[in-house]
Amino acid sequence: MSALLMFFVALFFLLLGVPVAFAFGAAAMLFALFLPSLGMDIFHILPFRIYGIMSNTTLMAVPLFIAMGLVLEKSGMAERLLLNMSRLFGSVRGGLGVSVVIVGAILAASTGIVSASVVMMSIITLPLMIQAGYAKSLASGTIAASGTLGQIIPPSIILIVLGDVMSVSVGELFLGAVLPGLVLVGLYILYILLYAYFKPEVAPALQFEEKVGMKELFLSVVPPLLLMLSVLGTIFAGIASPTESAAFGVVGGIFLAWINKKLDIKMIRYALFETMKLSGMIFMILIGATAFSLVFNELGGTDLIVEYFSEDIGNVWVFIAVSMLAVFILGFFIDFIEISFIVVPILVPVVEAFGIDPIWFAILIAMNLQASFLTPPFGLSLFFLKGAASNLVSTMDIYKGIVPFIFLQLLALILVLLFPDLVFAFL
Repeated sequence: MSALLMFFVALFFLLLGVPVAFAFGAAAMLFALFLPSLGMDIFHILPFRIYGIMSNTTLMAVPLFIAMGLVLEKSGMAERLLLNMSRLFGSVRGGLGVSVVIVGAILAASTGIVSASVVMMSIITLPLMIQAGYAKSLASGTIAASGTLGQIIPPSIILIVLGDVMSVSVGELFLGAVLPGLVLVGLYILYILLYAYFKPEVAPALQFEEKVGMKELFLSVVPPLLLMLSVLGTIFAGIASPTESAAFGVVGGIFLAWINKKLDIKMIRYALFETMKLSGMIFMILIGATAFSLVFNELGGTDLIVEYFSEDIGNVWVFIAVSMLAVFILGFFIDFIEISFIVVPILVPVVEAFGIDPIWFAILIAMNLQASFLTPPFGLSLFFLKGAASNLVSTMDIYKGIVPFIFLQLLALILVLLFPDLVFAFL
């Protein structure tokens, strides 16, 4: 019971607004200090755990992929891609929304930075969609959902973190996520086209004065695709590790910025400082989570959960349903990093006890965690969209527009749950 109480104390700290790393670290220190069976001596091993985190070659890929995304964000590539895709598909009813989804998928596979994707698409395409007569809710939902595709389409930060937490190959996770990510993209496009077909007024076709030329389209689409294929291809082929491929991706991103004449000291400084800030936040959360797990395991929390699911319930499908529901509900209130570092390690022993394939289970969690970016009240993509859109759309428009896409994400999750071959198709 002490372990469960500690977990709820940490959640209480989060609701009070305490930063995540300090909330879980403080909960661990409080219980270690005031429970006679523990004591502060339990933290003697913490420095060795922290050293192991900092020397973890898998986690080294995280800041590198962040840097790659930030460089590409400033390279001018996304703007050209968005405008050309809009001109290519805009003449089809719902086509402008489809172009946003396709660009979101390409950006996901080349940058993976949710904030950058959502903000760029909000600034460039949201005014165009509203001016063309698109319903504000549909335009908002399409941009927010498309911008979060980077959480499931590789190279994804979530998949790298889950690979480390669950002790599975990041390369295999990337391969396993390809088809589920494409299924999600297909569901988004199908929904937009069907919605536009049955309600033409929500997503009318529009005509551009100039059609996009094939050369212009080629030059805007091919460079990011080549970078994506080279980064992911070297991982899939076993030529390079995720960390090595991420380093190559940074060099490739700098090269694209140079081609687009966007490379300067200001841009490099921006990418380095933002990478440092984001990486520092992630690793601080990981250190707080490590302190929490030390005390939680010492209190028998993991053993209690394993015993409850494997012996008291003994049904693998009940465990999967409960774990997915818990992750989904927690996603309304806390970020994917906290869930990955705090909740997932608690589930791993149960996964092993039931003999569940960890790759498949990790993809299920990743798809579930993607929804946390869209679920109110704390969905980060909603904040990014509202901040970039200013008064173009209301908060209620955003909430109304995002609900169908949350259901589409749950549908994709159910499809992966019912058809595991979607994960294993390329493995």
